[in-house]
Amino acid sequence: MAWDSLALAVLRATLSPALKAESRVFSSARTSAVIHGFWLERVVMILETVTSSMHLLIFPGSATLASSSAREAWDPLTEEGCVGFTMATGLFTRFVCLFRYLQDPCHVARFQKLCGVRGTFSRRSAAAEKESGRDVSPNGACVKRCDADQERDTEARKCLKQHDPVNSESQEVPANSPAAEKLDSRGRVKPLRKNSLTDDVGQEFIIENKFLFYLFTMGTELGNEMFFIVFFPFLMWNVDACVSRQVIVVWVWVLFFGQTTKDLVRWTRPASPPVVKVEVFYNFEYSMPSVHAMTGTSVPFCLFLLTYNRWEYPFLFGLSVAICWSFLVCISRIYMGMHSVLEVITGFVYSLLILAGFLPVLEDIDTFYLSSSAAPALILLLHVGLAMLAFSLDSWSTSRADTAQALATGAGGALASHLSQHLSLQPDPPASSLPLKMPSITGALLGRSLLRLLIGVAALLAVRAIMKAIAIPLACQLFGVPSNDVRKARQNPRVELTYRFLVYGTVAFCCVFLVPLLFHCLNLS
Repeated sequence: MAWDSLALAVLRATLSPALKAESRVFSSARTSAVIHGFWLERVVMILETVTSSMHLLIFPGSATLASSSAREAWDPLTEEGCVGFTMATGLFTRFVCLFRYLQDPCHVARFQKLCGVRGTFSRRSAAAEKESGRDVSPNGACVKRCDADQERDTEARKCLKQHDPVNSESQEVPANSPAAEKLDSRGRVKPLRKNSLTDDVGQEFIIENKFLFYLFTMGTELGNEMFFIVFFPFLMWNVDACVSRQVIVVWVWVLFFGQTTKDLVRWTRPASPPVVKVEVFYNFEYSMPSVHAMTGTSVPFCLFLLTYNRWEYPFLFGLSVAICWSFLVCISRIYMGMHSVLEVITGFVYSLLILAGFLPVLEDIDTFYLSSSAAPALILLLHVGLAMLAFSLDSWSTSRADTAQALATGAGGALASHLSQHLSLQPDPPASSLPLKMPSITGALLGRSLLRLLIGVAALLAVRAIMKAIAIPLACQLFGVPSNDVRKARQNPRVELTYRFLVYGTVAFCCVFLVPLLFHCLNLS
């Protein structure tokens, strides 16, 4: 490649005078040659790796990492060094090729077809994009097509033609044709959960396997707001408040790291077509890594690791629940068309690394939050500061709102736990009583737990509704933002940040402090 050869030639011309000057410092010619070769070898290795990586990412069709003619013309390495460098670059090539393979949206389309999901893609919009020669990403960025993009579009069209031959043709399907009648007879479905902030309603699609549709819908809901507003309170009110506090800490940090990594990497969602967007609520966010996969992995495994030595239950039972939970959430994100295989795998591994880093210090963090006099100030500064950092990484999107919501929930819960501990309202069981035994499942126990959950969640939903009605006008008035268009007002970072902390910080505070007091008054403790 001409640019590889040019880069190596420039490097040689630049370094040769410096290396010659360096060699005069040493009296021994052998010492000079050793040092010259040592530094030259490493500089060449770095340059070839960088240039080869750029070439492979810009021209994905090529598997060549560096110009062989350039290495033959000027190769200062020894034979052993050449073998080692070739092995290293070969391994790097395989990794990059594997990553690009796993990122291919055609794998998502194939999995969707296997599960009975078919798209009804419009040809007019695709033709308009083709004529303009520009792509509008789901995140609002308009990107000029390059040759590599054209090649990937060709592959995507082949994939679409293979998996949805009715909708892959360039012309419209006549309304009275057998193909159209076949589509109408199977029924069309709209994407789940319209996003009120983006007004994205998505494209209709066809579901041929209702069981898998409902199964993976349940799986993706395990990472959504409504699930956690029920799951964490249930865990705190009916199972173990100590474990719930620590799981929430992990959940908050996993969400923060995952969402901020998305804004730094800035990969768009899988291309549609060929992918069918069964869900569009998060379509305007970046996609790498999958935060659903991260929370769907970190929460069940953290719960398992924290409760196994604290409660008495079979090891295989807890491990099986954690694995099934994580697997269902991860697979559901591919089924929904929201993530590629690579993004889901990355989210899974990323969450395990974060969990491994936090597990040894979770008990210390919980003790500090409960007993330290400096905890309230530090909790507020840390969570608000991280939310402001997240809002500064990129332009507005729903991912920053989710990050602020998680941080607000963590801050409100931590402040409430500190106050509850200070007033000695809900002490944790003493260490001498561990491990705790699972209670016998009786009708009275189930009824009491269900009643606590219904009353508590109803109270939280009422608090959330009241705070939502108050927070937006208050934030708009505070920062001088017009409040007649709520959608536009919430795209202001200061308004959205204030709104999330007022609403979800208050909800978390009520969950940990006020609702248990209500249970005590109702004799439901």
